[in-house]
Amino acid sequence: MTPIEHAAPDDSRGSTAVRDERGADRGAESSQGAEPEVPGVDDGALQRCADEPIAVPGAIQPHGALLAVTEADLAVVMASANAADVLGVAPASLADVLAPADLDRLRAGLAEDLTEINPLRVTVAGAEVDLVVHRADGLLVTEWEPLAGAERADPVWHARLALVLQRLSAGGTLDELTASLAREVRALSGFDRVMVYRFDPEWNGEVVAEDRRTDLEPFLGLRYPAGDIPAQARALYATNWLRLIPDATYRRVPLEPVANPRTGRPLDLSGAMLRSVSPVHLEYLANMGVVASMSVSLLDRGRLWGLIACHSYRFPRRPSYADRVAAEFLGRTASLLLHTTVETGEQGRVVAVAQRQAELVAALGRTPRTPAQALTRGTPTVLDLLPAAGAAVRLDGRLQLLGSTPPAERVPGLVAALLAQGRPATDALGSVVPEAADVAGTASGLLAVEVGGGRGDFLAWFRPETPREVTWGGNPHTAETVQTEAGPRLSPRRSFAAWRETVRGTALPWRAHEVEAARALAAHLTESALLRAGEDDRLAVALQRTLLLDDLPEVPGVALAARYRPSAADVVGGDWYDVVPLPSGRLAIVLGDVAGHGLAAASVTAQLRHALRAHLLRDRGPAAALQGLGEVIAALLPGELATAVVAELDPGTGEVAVANAGHLPVLHAAADGVRLLSEGRGPALGLLDEVDYAETRLLLAGPDRLLLYSDGLVERRDVPLPDRLDALCAAVAAGGAPEALLDDVLAALDPPDTDDVTLVGLART
Repeated sequence: MTPIEHAAPDDSRGSTAVRDERGADRGAESSQGAEPEVPGVDDGALQRCADEPIAVPGAIQPHGALLAVTEADLAVVMASANAADVLGVAPASLADVLAPADLDRLRAGLAEDLTEINPLRVTVAGAEVDLVVHRADGLLVTEWEPLAGAERADPVWHARLALVLQRLSAGGTLDELTASLAREVRALSGFDRVMVYRFDPEWNGEVVAEDRRTDLEPFLGLRYPAGDIPAQARALYATNWLRLIPDATYRRVPLEPVANPRTGRPLDLSGAMLRSVSPVHLEYLANMGVVASMSVSLLDRGRLWGLIACHSYRFPRRPSYADRVAAEFLGRTASLLLHTTVETGEQGRVVAVAQRQAELVAALGRTPRTPAQALTRGTPTVLDLLPAAGAAVRLDGRLQLLGSTPPAERVPGLVAALLAQGRPATDALGSVVPEAADVAGTASGLLAVEVGGGRGDFLAWFRPETPREVTWGGNPHTAETVQTEAGPRLSPRRSFAAWRETVRGTALPWRAHEVEAARALAAHLTESALLRAGEDDRLAVALQRTLLLDDLPEVPGVALAARYRPSAADVVGGDWYDVVPLPSGRLAIVLGDVAGHGLAAASVTAQLRHALRAHLLRDRGPAAALQGLGEVIAALLPGELATAVVAELDPGTGEVAVANAGHLPVLHAAADGVRLLSEGRGPALGLLDEVDYAETRLLLAGPDRLLLYSDGLVERRDVPLPDRLDALCAAVAAGGAPEALLDDVLAALDPPDTDDVTLVGLART
């Protein structure tokens, strides 16, 4: 693998660049992975870089020795080729190296947490050595680092460690914390330059603090592309807090044998302090003029946040193990402070957003049935919740826009495309959703959250493109390869002159507290909608019960029966039926269906039922009654749709007049067969302002029966309506009196429970 320059995933789109004559370098172990796209580079070269085994290099650095032993008897299984030079003997067992007292101390420590005994100060061949142990691949890995040659910090620094920690924790901002960290690590370690380096969400990095020799060029603010530290290198930094290269010109010391006899594979050295690094990384350091380097990881709640990178330019440098432990301790302490320090710096913005969120929630509480109005017409509006130029609210399928946004017809598609990526926010929408490149002026940044789940409702905020200047440590748009025996591989860059570019197509990034505030508001809307829907369902059920007759009226000479079966989803529909004795002695039988479900449909149903009753009681016939009902809808309920059928029976003569407003045809079962009364069927109520409905007349004689029914009985997605009507006719032909007839029809047609089903049957007795 190799560090190279390449275009950053988001920041390099649509940019123009100029070169600034300023050098740059980095302290992280660099090795190029295959995750970024590198224009003009052979795929094989990328793959060879990605496959380089940096955790199992099969070698160590020469400033110490390594022995891998079986833990039971401490017999040596693998050893570095320099073991005899460092330890004075080529040992077959640790007993050949350690004095009996030191051997006893080691055995006692192995029963405890290994971090408690590291380092074990021992004397080997007359020299003091720090012995550090860890376990890997079923072996005890022992590393031996002589004290001779190690630089030690001034004892005064360690004496004031409490003051150093106090200064770190006193940093009220991230800049203060990182500046103090760079300053103290340099004072401790003696390196020429110490930088604090922070990763962005795409793993590009930026130098956010540094402490250096005064004659060195500053690198504060320089950025480096993500490929300098690929995924597998970042994984090592997330598990191994400190990495040291005392002399970047070293020659690697191989392990013997090459493979671990227990596994048949190279020994895992990811936890070894002496691990040899990628040869290409050493080439990278040489190109930068770096002689020695050390890095300490910075983690925020378990995730790699950045690095403390240390460089020496004139001489090799090996801080003592004790000083390295102190540097790691500072890194771990700073890691614990990162989250709270960032939050403290954000506190003012967080509080302001939280206050506006509380005001919006209060407004929603005052007008729970008009949430869109509360979000778009009050003070504050949903646009005021976050720093943004535009906002969109889509509730109950209705879209409302505020401020500067893309065209209304584009907004739902952009939101859906972003959410389909599994991310709520982006500051470079054009790179995530390519078809959004043309709306960068209003929507380079998009934050979107779903409301209600599965209905397509959402809240969204838009930020326009904000061109900005970024300074890279070298041109990120170039790459080189070199030929090796295994084929081409990526080569580290030789120029680290600062490269400035103007980045287009990006907006100000969304902050974590902004995303959380948007999610919280959407969750409140969702919960409120569920509560409102439950309340509406209860009210609708109660209202619909008032529309259903507890008992059918007893009319001499007439047998009546009715059935109402609600949907299994407990969603109240618009079905209703009625039986109205008229002043003339005739009997009006009604069955209707209002478009829609829930409380709205139930309230419209109640109004239509009572209005139709009033018109029926005028006793001018079913057609006149339906015409009057249509006039009511046009005048008082514009936009509502309903179907209804009215059959008026003269119990004495058996004469029936039927008028139909868009409803399914009444079924007449007579001695000579069953027929559907489709003649004179008029349009549904609410379609036209004025309609003259027609009447169909028939005679109900002997065993004749009439059946009125709603669409829930006969409509099924998998069966054509004519076939279902044929089945209904067959069931009625075989049926008897109204009570039994309705049960037989329900059993024969077995309607699905996805909609209300209403039937009314009558016959003369």
